[in-house]
Amino acid sequence: MKTPWGFPDFDSHEVLHLVDQPEHGLRAIIAIHSTHLGPAAGGARFWHYEDPAEALTDALRLSRGMSYKNAMAGLPLGGGKSVILAPADKRKSPELLAAFGKAVDQLCGRYITAEDVGMNVTDMVEVNRQTKFVAGLPAEGSDVGGDPGPHTSLGVFLGLKAAVRRALGKESVEGLHIALQGAGSVATGVAMHASKEGATLSIADVDAGKAKALADATGGQVVGTDEILFLDADVVSPNALGAVLDEESISKLRAPIVAGGANNQLATSADGAFLNERGILYAPDYVINAGGIINVCTEYLGDGDASLVRERIEGIPQRLEQIWAESAASGKDPAAVADAMAQRLIGRG
Repeated sequence: MKTPWGFPDFDSHEVLHLVDQPEHGLRAIIAIHSTHLGPAAGGARFWHYEDPAEALTDALRLSRGMSYKNAMAGLPLGGGKSVILAPADKRKSPELLAAFGKAVDQLCGRYITAEDVGMNVTDMVEVNRQTKFVAGLPAEGSDVGGDPGPHTSLGVFLGLKAAVRRALGKESVEGLHIALQGAGSVATGVAMHASKEGATLSIADVDAGKAKALADATGGQVVGTDEILFLDADVVSPNALGAVLDEESISKLRAPIVAGGANNQLATSADGAFLNERGILYAPDYVINAGGIINVCTEYLGDGDASLVRERIEGIPQRLEQIWAESAASGKDPAAVADAMAQRLIGRG
């Protein structure tokens, strides 16, 4: 599909900022998809891209996903995302973080940033020295804030359990086999919750050391990154980078459920329909992984405490059930149903 700008993933984005400050080592993209519901909120991703075009695709897709995620979570926020093009050694300097903070500040609150892949709480503190439009800061004097990863993990686990209940008729993951792709912050939280409830885990990560450490901590087994999606498991849980579900990979899936925290798991919109045709229950990623932004929003807006964060995260299974029920009634795949719901909420339906 071609758009007026020639970028297939450009979806009437409101603003696209390209930041180039070589004197500070900063090259970044800030994409604002929608401010229909409020300021555009979404984390900063620090990643090395061989081709800058890949960074642009990421920024466009991730910012649109944040519009949908925030809308479906019932938050008074729009959607945006920033992508910082990291050098090959992925080194972050104080000058780079300061320059990024100033770039965010120049948007005067239209975009609110936070942690994402490659960024952490310490980095956000540095960014915060240059702008107040930052969330995911240390929870000093408050019971919300800090690393959003554990909150994302909780939401993913609760959503995964909802999928198990719907597809397998089980109230618990005890005795079930879960194939976890990734061993980062979110995957670790999901693994800990699942192992505590008695699940058997298979784990794969491009960092073999991280995969082994997580397997050791949960009694799981390490498998290769090229086989994790295709195990004879009860649930496949993608928790790494996106676009892992395409026609080829979906055709080889053996699990009846896909439920994980990675953003943009579907390579194309047609892949959601293919999952549905194969009878595989899919938990739309931006619905199931909204726990982090729920915590970030509560922190930034100051409208509640940890109990409200928990209450909002516990609403994730209900939203998934609504999507699956409409999917079953209409014959449309869950991803398409979720997209249509989100588009209506941001005034584009």
